[in-house]
Order: sequence, then structure tokens, then C-alpha cells
Amino acid sequence: MNILVIADIVGRPGRRAIKGLLPGIQKEHNIDFVIANAENAAGGRGLTRQVLNELLNSGIDVLTMGNHVWDNKEIYSFVDDEFRLVRPINFPPYCPGQGYHIYTGGINKKIAVINAMGRVFLSPLDCPFRGIEQALQEIQKHSDIIIIDFHAEATSEKLALGYYFDGKVTAVLGTHTHIQTADERILPGGTAYITDLGMTGPQESILGMDKDMVINKIIYQRPVRLEVAGGTAILQGVILSIDDNNNQVQKIDRISLTLP
Repeated sequence: MNILVIADIVGRPGRRAIKGLLPGIQKEHNIDFVIANAENAAGGRGLTRQVLNELLNSGIDVLTMGNHVWDNKEIYSFVDDEFRLVRPINFPPYCPGQGYHIYTGGINKKIAVINAMGRVFLSPLDCPFRGIEQALQEIQKHSDIIIIDFHAEATSEKLALGYYFDGKVTAVLGTHTHIQTADERILPGGTAYITDLGMTGPQESILGMDKDMVINKIIYQRPVRLEVAGGTAILQGVILSIDDNNNQVQKIDRISLTLP
């Protein structure tokens, strides 16, 4: 079984990359299931129902989120009803939405997708380690494959979570920084890991945003409402090749493709 996990989709360029590149990737690599982070998919901030439907209709099976999950208030109208949308599990109790869900993909494989958010340099949410542990108690017996999207800033926190759950889950895949790291590997216990999947959005940008705006904000230290950049789009992420007999990851491959 081959699972494609796509890096943070940023605005219209990211969605254009999905439409232009995803069908070819699915065909070339025999992709059975697609997960993508969509917290920046609507104008670079949050998610709307229209954008959600656009991405799901483009061939994505599950959308995960992150610290920008509530930026577009429209999400409150559908986050409780859309089972293909998962937000960080470690938001406080009774928060709208779900932190994990079990899906069916491939040859009747049960695929659990967990979304969690880090706490280093981000909002002080509940402990992601404990949140994931609690979820695993509920889903391990009912899942063949367990994928964690860990939306976090610090590389140390991401790696710590990867080692902590090594052997307990199929993959721990980092998102949030929008810079693809070159440390993809299979940890000693068999869990696939990468510190950050990268970004699906405008290539000539700073984390997806107009680079001149970002530079001016840094230099002059004045408030700037950043806008999504234009130009060439990239699609980044990883492909997990999983043995259908034992559900173990055989290979994790980085991808980075451009769409003019």
C-alpha cells in the first residue's frame, strides 16, 4: 500500500499545485490514500467549506489542520460534521471537531489519522504526548495503520515525539515550518519519520507569503498583513510504502515537484 502525505497547502497556488500535480503522482506511484495539511489552504489562513470541498474533490482523502485551524470562522459551521477533517487532538476538551478518525483505504485497510500540535513556541495547549497516548488506547486495536501529523515549530519536540511513539505508530510526520527537511527515515522501532514535510504553495515566497512583505516586516518591525505569493507552485510531502502483509513501512520517499 502506498500513502501520500502532502505538506501544508498554502492558498490558491497550493490548491493549483494539487490540481495540476496530484493526479500524476497518484498514477505514477500507485497511491492508495492521500492525506494533506490544509490549515493555510484558504487565502493562507484557515479553511472554508468551498476550499475543503475543492481539495476533497481533487483526490485528497483526509485533511489535517494546525495552529491556524480557527482563523477562518466559517470552519465552525462544518468542523463537527466533516469526518474527513481532523484538527489537533490536544485542544481543550469540548473543542469543536475531532482529533483523530479511522478511515478505510487500500485493500480494506483501517487507517487512523491523528493530528496533534506542539507547544514549544506555539500556544500552550494540552500535552500532545498524553493526547496521542489516550487516542492510541482507543484506536490501536481497530487500526492497521496509524499516521500522526505533528504540527510543531521546534525540531527537538518533533523528534522527541517521533522517538517516543516509535514502534507504536506507522509514521510521525512533521508539519508547520513550511521548509522540507532531508531527514526522512525509518526509526529503530519501525516508525517512519520526517521533521517537516515542507510546503505546497508558491515557490518564490517566504513560507508561502509574499517575500517583500515579509522582509519589510522583519526590517522595519511594523505590522503587515501578509499575502500569499504568486508564481511557480510546488508540491511537497512524502510517500509511505507499506507492506500489506505486516503493515510495516518499507520505505519513506520525499517528493518535491513544481508546477509552472
